[in-house]
Amino acid sequence: MTIGSFLRFRPSLVKAKSLLEATGQRFSSHTTFAEHKQLEKIRNIGISAHIDSGKTTLTERILFYTGRITQMHEVKGKDNVGATMDSMELERQRGITIQSAATYTIWKDHNINIIDTPGHVDFTVEVERALRVLDGAILVLCSVGGVQSQTLTVNRQMKRYNVPCLAFINKLDRTGANPYRVLGQLRSKLNHNAAFIQLPIGVESNCKGIVDLVKQKALYFEDQLGLTVREDEIPQDMRTECDERRHELIEHLSNADDVLGELFLEEKVPTEQDIMGAIRRSAMKRSFTPVLVGTALKNKGVQPLLDAVLNYLPHPGEVENIALIEKKGEEPEKVILNPARDGKEPFVALAFKLEAGRFGQLTYMRCYQGVLKKGDSIFNVRSGKKVRLARLVRLHSNNMEDVNEVYAGDIFALFGVDCASGDTFVTNPKLELSMESIFVPDPVVSMAIKPSNNKDRDNFSKAVARFTKEDPTFRFAYDNDIKETLVSGMGELHLEIYAQRMEREYNCPVTLGKPKVSFRETLVTACEFDYLHKKQSGGQGQYGRVTGILEPLPPNQNTSLEFSDETIGTNIPKQYVPAIEKGFRQMAEKGLLSGHKLSGIKMRLLDGAHHIVDSSDLAFMLAAQGAIKSVFENGSWQILEPIMMVEVTAPEEFQGTVIGQLNKRHGIITGTEGTEGWFTVYAEVPLNDMFGYAGELRSSTQGKGEFSMEYSRYSPCKPDVQEKLVHDYQVSQGLVVDKKQKKKN
Repeated sequence: MTIGSFLRFRPSLVKAKSLLEATGQRFSSHTTFAEHKQLEKIRNIGISAHIDSGKTTLTERILFYTGRITQMHEVKGKDNVGATMDSMELERQRGITIQSAATYTIWKDHNINIIDTPGHVDFTVEVERALRVLDGAILVLCSVGGVQSQTLTVNRQMKRYNVPCLAFINKLDRTGANPYRVLGQLRSKLNHNAAFIQLPIGVESNCKGIVDLVKQKALYFEDQLGLTVREDEIPQDMRTECDERRHELIEHLSNADDVLGELFLEEKVPTEQDIMGAIRRSAMKRSFTPVLVGTALKNKGVQPLLDAVLNYLPHPGEVENIALIEKKGEEPEKVILNPARDGKEPFVALAFKLEAGRFGQLTYMRCYQGVLKKGDSIFNVRSGKKVRLARLVRLHSNNMEDVNEVYAGDIFALFGVDCASGDTFVTNPKLELSMESIFVPDPVVSMAIKPSNNKDRDNFSKAVARFTKEDPTFRFAYDNDIKETLVSGMGELHLEIYAQRMEREYNCPVTLGKPKVSFRETLVTACEFDYLHKKQSGGQGQYGRVTGILEPLPPNQNTSLEFSDETIGTNIPKQYVPAIEKGFRQMAEKGLLSGHKLSGIKMRLLDGAHHIVDSSDLAFMLAAQGAIKSVFENGSWQILEPIMMVEVTAPEEFQGTVIGQLNKRHGIITGTEGTEGWFTVYAEVPLNDMFGYAGELRSSTQGKGEFSMEYSRYSPCKPDVQEKLVHDYQVSQGLVVDKKQKKKN
């Protein structure tokens, strides 16, 4: 560093130094993972919530109080800087999180790895893969909005990966803040055994501080930045309420924790340590959710939340991580990984996110076992490829810091590793371990896409190759029938963001066509088939006969396909059964009714016949395809469409208009609730009818209404919709002439 640059840098150093002294932290840029060899001193946490609950603002405050950054910035980018974790220009302009961002910080000598995740359902895979590698999470709730549609999705994802969580009720300073109503929703809507461990001292503009029910102390956050936390006695007018809420907390804990339950039955008064121990044990089992309160924007309640992360969320050694040993023809054998940071066990890591950085592909990984040093070679278990590591980094948003080694429990990143999201890496190639991969939801919206200028085709293909690799929910395909390139994703916003990124990052403006919905075709009633495929043309022929039943699956399984071999004897030799299943699944890719995929169907193979010379895999595959075609002609078919769970919030005076709009879009209202001049409508609406709703809602509610939607299920579509889809498909295939087109001609 030159003298000039040092002098320019010095004021921020002085500022940082005074800040660190104020927060009591000793954050050194030289602190390495190696210094934190104790597993107990590590936490891997995620911050998840519905849109606009304050996740990124909370992360910004956490980084500030732990001394990681010297200045706080706002999410909406009013100061033209934007939040640290929103490193993408698009994120700063829109004030939303698009990509999950990783960082690490140190609080009270504990290394905390944090992943800030998006709130929009369109970027749900970002939350999915973050939760897959984390040991704990903070579920942020808005004290006005409460439990909203995306909160339900995030809660389901936490349940899927068994992630323990703390609930943090944010935005106490907002007009209409009601943390008590939010706690009720946590219990009723999310079925959490939840109770306050903190209470607010006043809400809205009267928000002064919080009461810690465990320690029975009031906490006040001094000065404008809330750097000094002052402990005091509980205010006189809150003592009765605090006693009642503390008793309620002990009751809820007693139901979840045996140790405290015994004390409760013996009518002994539990100590502070008893309660903290019970909260930790039950939170880690997901049998109890501690609820904290605060307002990140007004700098209140963040430091106690950090303390709660250390006190109640597990360290990597307390979470059981399982790898599978694949054996041919056998059930995979489960192996529990050892998270000890002594480096004695072989290295195992999972790649959970890919990103194209300035220096090539950046692969985010979580180390589950062993140690990895700079210069080591690692092997991709899936592809068997060997990679020698020239560089190991840990991340702070879009900034990188080089490290020499990483241990079990660390989140880090590598350059130049060719892999897919969900791949397992080891240093010993003989170790055929693979971690359970990441759940990827199916896309629900497709749009035609093409470069605005034909000269940009090279850049377009580079952009698509990168984005499809980075994001498993972003799909790209060429449709031969309509002669168009289609991109599929989780929603209109999802595809719109990628179109904007192509223009910004690859200088390739694109044109998006009208959205297309992923319909499905299914059977209404079971239908038998008996099909013989026979072909003789000199030399060896083809012979295969299949008999069985094609039947619909129950409504809760209408997105899956099943095949069951129920043959007895040797009429169909077992080696031909996989070919029959392959033929069935190939036919399921494109239905004959409207060209959409088949789903919710089970093929039961009951009998058949083979020829000693002429039978082959190909013959039986074609026989299966012929059998499905025969069921198309003889069976009764219907089209399924995706139904979305829609949640609309707007001022009360627009309630009639909003409900009218949803009814017009064939929505079924499932519930309404209202608080202090605002109402929320819950409805189930076909995705096909939701296009253009954002603009309609804004214009009819003076820009005050907002809505969110998430996929709920597939359901049979209305007869007129089915008729139109079938007609349009037949016109596109040239099977019928379009009457309107005929009139024009």
